[in-house]
Amino acid sequence: MLKHFLSVIMLLAVTTTALAERVDMKQAGAVTDGTTVNTRLINSTIERLAGEGGGTLFFPAGRYLTGPIRLKSNITLELEAGATLLFSTNFDDYLPFVEVRHEGVMMKSFCPLIYATDAENITIKGEGTLDGQGKAWWDEFFKVLIDLRDNGKRDVNKYQPLFEKENDVKKIASETNEDWHGTLDRRFFRPPFIQPIRCKNVRIEGVKIINSPFWTVNPEFCDNVTVDGVTIHNVDSPNTDGINPESCRNVHISNCHISVGDDCITIKSGRDLQARNIGAACENITVTNCTMLSGHGGVVIGSEMSGGVRRVTITNCVFEGTDRGIRLKSTRGRGGIVEDIRISNIVMKDIKKEALTFNLKYSRMPQEPKSERTPVFRNIHISGVTVVDVNIPIQIVGLEEAPISDIVLRDIQIKNGKQPNEFKDCENILMENVVVNGKNVSL
Repeated sequence: MLKHFLSVIMLLAVTTTALAERVDMKQAGAVTDGTTVNTRLINSTIERLAGEGGGTLFFPAGRYLTGPIRLKSNITLELEAGATLLFSTNFDDYLPFVEVRHEGVMMKSFCPLIYATDAENITIKGEGTLDGQGKAWWDEFFKVLIDLRDNGKRDVNKYQPLFEKENDVKKIASETNEDWHGTLDRRFFRPPFIQPIRCKNVRIEGVKIINSPFWTVNPEFCDNVTVDGVTIHNVDSPNTDGINPESCRNVHISNCHISVGDDCITIKSGRDLQARNIGAACENITVTNCTMLSGHGGVVIGSEMSGGVRRVTITNCVFEGTDRGIRLKSTRGRGGIVEDIRISNIVMKDIKKEALTFNLKYSRMPQEPKSERTPVFRNIHISGVTVVDVNIPIQIVGLEEAPISDIVLRDIQIKNGKQPNEFKDCENILMENVVVNGKNVSL
């Protein structure tokens, strides 16, 4: 009797496992010539598998052209070594507009290349390549900037973003700082490469991601995100940040190699008034065992941090050739609190600007009374940092009305610093064994 009962249990287990189908996309009819569009087949397969409880789309070696891919719960994209997903350069393929967050602002705009909303257990993995073919997007972006500069306007027609409320654009524009180029409702808003929104259990591992139109891995309002062993390469391109968790909880970034046209890893929580009203912090974040080459910053917090950033650890990372190393940035108008940050065991070489920089004057906003618009940086601990060749070794610049406070700098060795350190509007700074160009640093 017991033997029969165990046999039934084993049969049920096998039957349950079999429900998670693994579809070979080449056998399913996907064309691998790099010119035939496979969007409909890919998304219909996702829909079918999701309706059956989930499954895997497996892409054998080959070149698959596709438009945007919309992931659902319990779906995995798996790319074999030699497999490349090429994303369409026809902007119309990314219509109709969908809910997105662009540089910290919720709006409706182009569908991200890989997109999901309110899903769970979604995975992108393998040894293959995701190629966003971003040059078409970059070129159009620059055309818009040139027209705005030379003519004061740019007719982007059906590609103008949509805002949920008519006066949202006015509210956002009223708090817009100089890092937004041109008029808000006339910009060309490129889509991020991968943007899951309000998802749980998101995993991206092993793949190589290149030529992103805009930010590359950009989860929004997600819980339990893992990015492991990923290579990102977007050199000589505008605003192509590597990994940008925004208003997410429990994020683990490890073993990644990043070289991009903006910040390598940036932790964010939205922009200005809208994000303060949403009030979703980015918290419980770990970054470890990563290498960063080309990029404006190695690991950055801000400047869109209006929902707050807290409980972050950054360890065992190497930066070589980035413009800056560790960078925390914000400005008047953002609001939000950055706190409880711990950074250790960092090696930097050939840093073009600052090695360690905390700056609350990222843009030249005029002084104003302290309010909910005032950003706050506090409780930051940095230890075990080695730097060789840098312009400014350490820069801490707070606000007159909100000094940066409670900073510990310990066991930091910096050689070949070209400019002096800068400390302004900061308080409760503890420095132990901080040596720059052979001399101990103290306030």
